[in-house]
Amino acid sequence: MEYTPFPSWPEVAPRLIAVAAGREAADLVIRGGSWVNVHSREVRPGHDIAIASGRIAFVGPDASHCVGPDTRIIKANGRFMLPGLCDAHMHIESGMLTPAEFARAVIPHGTTSMFTDPHEIANVLGLDGVRMMHDEALMQPVNIYTQMPSCAPSAPGLETTGYEITAQDVSEAMSWPGIIGLGEMMNFPGVINGDPKMLAEIAATQNAGKTVGGHYASPDLGPDFAAYVAGGPADDHEGTCEADAIARVRQGMRSMMRLGSAWFDVESQITAVTEKGLDPRNFILCTDDCHSGTLVNDGHMNRVVRHAIACGCDPLIALQMATINTATHFGLEREIGSITPGRRADIILSSDLTELPIETVIARGQVVAEGGTITVNCPHLDWPETARNTVHLGHTLAAADFEITAPAEANRVQANVIGVVENQAPTKALKAELPIIEGLVEGEGEVCQIALVERHRATGGVTNAFVSGFGYQGKMAMASTVAHDSHHMIVVGTDREQMALAANRLAEVGGGITIFRDGAELALIELPIAGLMSDSPASDVAAKAERMVEAMQACGCDLNNAYMQHSLLALVVIPELRISDLGLIDVRTFEKIDLLEPLA
Repeated sequence: MEYTPFPSWPEVAPRLIAVAAGREAADLVIRGGSWVNVHSREVRPGHDIAIASGRIAFVGPDASHCVGPDTRIIKANGRFMLPGLCDAHMHIESGMLTPAEFARAVIPHGTTSMFTDPHEIANVLGLDGVRMMHDEALMQPVNIYTQMPSCAPSAPGLETTGYEITAQDVSEAMSWPGIIGLGEMMNFPGVINGDPKMLAEIAATQNAGKTVGGHYASPDLGPDFAAYVAGGPADDHEGTCEADAIARVRQGMRSMMRLGSAWFDVESQITAVTEKGLDPRNFILCTDDCHSGTLVNDGHMNRVVRHAIACGCDPLIALQMATINTATHFGLEREIGSITPGRRADIILSSDLTELPIETVIARGQVVAEGGTITVNCPHLDWPETARNTVHLGHTLAAADFEITAPAEANRVQANVIGVVENQAPTKALKAELPIIEGLVEGEGEVCQIALVERHRATGGVTNAFVSGFGYQGKMAMASTVAHDSHHMIVVGTDREQMALAANRLAEVGGGITIFRDGAELALIELPIAGLMSDSPASDVAAKAERMVEAMQACGCDLNNAYMQHSLLALVVIPELRISDLGLIDVRTFEKIDLLEPLA
């Protein structure tokens, strides 16, 4: 791995002192800007910043004494100088990109620090996959901190993953240089019930002095929530309403409010600050999941900050929520998150604090983007063949693999149906009366078929069920090897022949997303690394993603970010109803339920 540790503050302190005192020259000085100070929540016009050895040495009205013959000068011309933005909770794999290409996509948007949980690849490749993500992250010109995934499987006994993460794995990873803490503890029932494995993972993290990430996907804010908090998770991003945000901060957690490609949870929670007046330092902004199209066309954390401001948040408070609040939460307040001496020189120049145009981005004292264009290299890991050969179906699938046999002598049947909810992670547990044709249960109206195809161990297993809400019409199918969290293959379709074609196509290309209609492929995104990521540029992946969206619309689906809904249909830790390789799962009770029921 090509990794040289970034020099620590103590290592370069002698030079920082000398530059600040004027005894040595700075490497870079930014002249005449408006200093956005997120510690004091104020803007100080007419200030300079002197940078040496990748860190900030001096901030003041005049840094002339820090300038030498070789010092580079950047004229801010009155623009705002604000800290590089931090994403407090995210999954790089959800961008369908490797860490290098994800960094390349978000650097021009002003993101200079990311706190990533690679639990997607952990489900496919285990600890080896996490190490690969960690290693490529450390090669980048910005700060990518890795949280060791906590839950693979996310719900033991309800799904089968490619690999299992153990407490021993967590303990080992805590010694890696880029590990910042434990990834979101999705198995909240396990924590509440005192599961020894979950508590051992939390203990290993806390004993290492690192942060435990939370994931409490339940509306119950009573004793179960209190028990979860008592277990050790320090933050939570699953809140969807003001009451969720308030409950979390009152119990000493940080409330992480997310705006991703499909999650719009900031507006409904930020009123805890803007209307109820709670202390904003306990609130953090994040994305959670952003696909490549969002990154290329709309932005990253700059998009989240703009949205928070549009929801009525004071711009300086919104910036705190995307900088110093995040740094403080992860114990990095003395390292990142502000423009103050000793910190990494991660700085954005912008002409407007509300619209937040990202005009110049500096990371670790180096100009990394100008005018929306990246100016540095983002090195790639040499991903091994084991990471590129992960789709194993066992046999070529046929239409018969997707048949749902009806009970004997029945004409119609009642089915439990997964109901998609636009712009939200939760689904609805629906019931529908469906027809039986030639002994097989068929979808009808809004209800079409969904299948989970096992792809890790070549078992040939196919779990069939029904889903509603996509609006698909005609003979079509969509398949994806991105299927949070177990990442088998999800196939949704109105025709079993098309479902088989789509599934076999992904086995052929090594993973990705495809859409078939009437026997023809309308769109394909190849994701050869773990069936989750591409090492192509984000713009290329985004273009294919755009064709995918167009293909979904051509098949009758007009949901906002419908692909994200598709990819979460196997997420057996978020209510209400999901599919796994073991069957249909009611996440309200964490039990497997029957697909078909007798008519009343």
